[in-house]
Amino acid sequence: MITMLLLPPQFSTNPFSLYPPLPSFSLQHPPPRLPLLSAISATHGSSSSSTTITSTSPSADPNSLYARRWDFDPLLNYLDSTTAAISSSSSSSSGNDNICKLDAVEARLVEEYRAVPASLWHSLLKSLCSSSRLASASALVTWIRKHNLCFSYHLLYSILIHSLSKSQKLYEAFLLSHQLDAMSPFTYNALIGACARNNDYEKALHLLSEMRRLGIHSDPINYSLVVQACTRAAVDPRVLDRLCDELREDGIEPDARLCNDLILAFSKAGDPDRALFFLSRIQGQGLSPKTATYVALISALGNFGRTDEAEAVFHEIGESGLQPRARTFNALLKGFVKRGLLDEAEGVVSEMERAGVSPDEHTYSLLLDLYTGAGRQESARILLEEMEASNVRPNSYVFSRLLASYRDAGEWQMAFSVFREMRKAGVSPDRHFYNVMMDTFGRHNCLEHAVHTFDKMLSDGIRPDNVTWNTLINCHCKAGQHDRALELFREMKESGCAPCTTTYNILIHSSGEQGRWDELESMLGEMRSEGLLPNIVTYTTLVDVYGQSGRFKDAIECLEVMKATGLKPSPSMYHALVNAYAQKGFSEQAVNAFRVMRADGVRPSVLVLNLLINAFSEDKRDQDAFAVLDYMKENGLQPDVVTYTTLMKALIRVEKFDKVPSIYEEMILSGCMPDKKAKAMLRSALRYMKQTLFNS
Repeated sequence: MITMLLLPPQFSTNPFSLYPPLPSFSLQHPPPRLPLLSAISATHGSSSSSTTITSTSPSADPNSLYARRWDFDPLLNYLDSTTAAISSSSSSSSGNDNICKLDAVEARLVEEYRAVPASLWHSLLKSLCSSSRLASASALVTWIRKHNLCFSYHLLYSILIHSLSKSQKLYEAFLLSHQLDAMSPFTYNALIGACARNNDYEKALHLLSEMRRLGIHSDPINYSLVVQACTRAAVDPRVLDRLCDELREDGIEPDARLCNDLILAFSKAGDPDRALFFLSRIQGQGLSPKTATYVALISALGNFGRTDEAEAVFHEIGESGLQPRARTFNALLKGFVKRGLLDEAEGVVSEMERAGVSPDEHTYSLLLDLYTGAGRQESARILLEEMEASNVRPNSYVFSRLLASYRDAGEWQMAFSVFREMRKAGVSPDRHFYNVMMDTFGRHNCLEHAVHTFDKMLSDGIRPDNVTWNTLINCHCKAGQHDRALELFREMKESGCAPCTTTYNILIHSSGEQGRWDELESMLGEMRSEGLLPNIVTYTTLVDVYGQSGRFKDAIECLEVMKATGLKPSPSMYHALVNAYAQKGFSEQAVNAFRVMRADGVRPSVLVLNLLINAFSEDKRDQDAFAVLDYMKENGLQPDVVTYTTLMKALIRVEKFDKVPSIYEEMILSGCMPDKKAKAMLRSALRYMKQTLFNS
C-alpha cells in the first residue's frame, strides 16, 4: 500500500525567499476525490490502496498550491493498465477506439498533475520503490519525463536505478540510464553504487574513468563502494593500487571510511604493507579502523609469517579502546600456529582467558592443528576432552585432523579409536573424514579396511567426490591391483563424477610401474580428449616411470616437451631423473642431469645431492661421493642421516671398511641421530674388519 503523506507547516526565517520550504510528510487519510478523477478511476478500475500526498506551506490560504492534497491512485491505476490495454488492442478490432480513449484520459491526467511539486514526485517514487513496485515506478518516471512534469528528472532516474540495483537488476538499471541524453553526477553515482552492490567492480571502475574523462568529480563514497566490491571479489592488489592512483589524480583525500575500506581490501588481497600504510593514515586522523578490519590485517600479517607485526597490531586494538573478541584472538593465534610457535600460541590462549573471552570452536581447531603438526597426539586428545568440558562440541574436521596426525605418525590402528570417539561425541562423519580414513588405510597397505570405509560411507548416504574415488583407486594401485583400479575408474565415470588430472596421474603411474606402456599412452590420449592438460605432476610421473624402467630417452623427451609447453621443471622431476640414473649406476648421466637442473635455475637440495652420492656409490666412485659432501658444506647445506649412511655404503662397496667408523662418528658430532640403517652399516663394516683381521 502506497503511503499517504502530509506536509507539516514550516516557517521560513527569510521572508524574501524565492523558493518555498522543502516539504516533509506524515500519514494522512485520503481526501474526497474530485469528480474528474473519480471518473478516471471508474474507467480504469478502483485501486485496493489509496495514495494521497498532501502538502502545506506557511500560507494559510487553502487555495495555495502547497495546501492541495494529491491523490495519485488514478495515475498509478492508469500507468498499470496502459500496457495491458495497448497489448490487448493489437488483437481487437476496436483497438483504435481504446487507444483514443486512453489518450484522452492521459491528457486529463497531465493537466491534473502538472502542478505537483518536484519533491512530491520524488517522495511518490521512493514510496513505490520501497513497496517493491518497480514496474509502476519505472512507468511513472517515463511518464513524468514524457510530459516534462519535473525539472529534476535526473534525480528520479537515480532513485529508480538505486532501487533496481538493490533488487539485483543491474542490466535493467543500465538500460534505464540509456534513456538519458547525457548522464548527470546523480546518475553516475547511482550506477557506480549499483555496480558495486552487484559486485561488478570492473563496470564501476569504467564509470569512474568516464566521469574523470568528462571532468565530473567523484567523491569518497563512490570510491568506498568500489573498494568494497573489490574486496568481495578478492581482486589482485594491483587493481587496488590503480584505484589509489585515480584517487590521487582526482585530488581526493581518503576519509576515515575509505581508509578503513582500503585497509580491509589490501589485507584480503594479500598486501599487508599497503594495509599498514592506510592504517597509519587513519590513525593520523586520530581515528581507529573497525575491529573486523583489524582482524583482516592481523590475519594477512600472520599468513606471511610476520607474527611480531601481527602481535603489535593486536595490542593496538586494546589501546584504541576496543575489546578484542574470540575472532580477533583467533586471527593472531592462526599466525603462530602456521609458524609452529607452540609457546607463543599457548600464550595467546592464556591471554584470551585472562581477558574473559572463551575459546570457541575455531580456537580449538587451531590448537589441534598445532599439536598434531608437532606430533603431540596426547595433547590433542586432552584438548578434545577440554572442548567437551567447555561445552564446545567438536565437529568432523577436528576428528579428521586428529586422524591425519595418527596417519602421518604411522599409527594407523588409532583410526578405529578416533572413529569410536567421534560416534561417542555424537558427531557424524562427513565426506572429508571418510576420505582421510581411506587414505590412512591406503598408505599402510590396509586395502580391506579402505574398501570397508568406502562401503560405510555409501551406506551413510554420502556421495563420493573426486578425492574419494582418487583415494580408493590409489589404494588399489599401491596394493598391485591395477585391474581393479581400472574397474573403479569406470565406476567413477558411470556415477557422474568426472575424473580429474590427479585421477589420470595415479593410473599413469600405475601403468608405468606395471610396464603397460600401451595403456599408459592410451591414458594420456584420453586425458587430453577430456580437455585435461598434463601438469607438473604428470610429467614428473612420466620421467619417474620411464627412468625406473631404463627408458631414459623417453624420460628426456618428456622433460623437453614439458619445457616446450611453457612449464618449468620442478625439483622433484630432476630428483626422479637423477634417482633413476643412480639406481642403474649411471653416475655420469646423473651428473649431467644435475648440471641441466642447475642450468634451469633449480637450486640443489640435500635430497638431490644424496641421490648424486648414491649414484657415485653404485658406480664405486667414493672420492666423487665425498666431493659431493664437500660441496654441501661449502654451500651451507646440512648433511642428514641419509647423507652419512650413503657415504658409509660407498666406502663398504670399495672395501674401505676402516674409514666407516670415522664417518659414523662425524654423523653423531654433526647432530644427526643414527637410524637403523646407519647402525646396520656400521655393524657390517666392523664385521668385515673383524673378519679381515681374523683371516690375516
